[in-house]
Amino acid sequence: MLTAQNITKAYSSLPVLKGIDLHISKAEVVSIVGASGAGKSTLLHILGTLDKPDTGHVIIDGTDVTTLSEKALAAFRNEKIGFIFQFHNLLGEFTALENVCMPAFIQGKADKVSRERAEELLVLLGLKDRLKNLPSQLSGGEQQRTAVARALMNAPAIVFADEPSGNLDSKNAHELHELFFQLRDTFQQTFVIVTHNEELANMADRRFTMQDGLIINV
Repeated sequence: MLTAQNITKAYSSLPVLKGIDLHISKAEVVSIVGASGAGKSTLLHILGTLDKPDTGHVIIDGTDVTTLSEKALAAFRNEKIGFIFQFHNLLGEFTALENVCMPAFIQGKADKVSRERAEELLVLLGLKDRLKNLPSQLSGGEQQRTAVARALMNAPAIVFADEPSGNLDSKNAHELHELFFQLRDTFQQTFVIVTHNEELANMADRRFTMQDGLIINV
């Protein structure tokens, strides 16, 4: 599902990634751990096409995304990739259902089809009574599950998560962690998760540890 070859990245004269190679299979859940400043989020942003490497290649589902134009990359990202961040980034003026619909609207899908898909996902994630609620009317756990539904809206091949449970209490964090594996089993999607949470890191099929811009064990 994902192959990275010799990924390097520097900001000014500061090297952040020093030659990353990794391979992730379809329907695999992997965690990326390491101390702050190890390069975890930088790597995740490059793997997720939000940033470009200085050298190397990222191949997702058979496409070398490092060779795509900005327009082609945006279309690929919308179709193939889902994102979950520590801060849910929901749009405050839209309901949970409307927030989840956004990726489909961007793709140009019909309103009725999009709303039916969004409702299906929100029901699956235990939010059937929250469809018309604004983000401010949802709990932290409900907001993050809404963000998960949004990430799944276009049935992406791979989902990238950056500290997804970082703002949740232990109960909601545990429920979110369990949810990732249920979703993997249901939809056969691949999850790449940067986390400081040891529970989530240890639940993964594989755990990558980063140190000083390198993966030191797999």
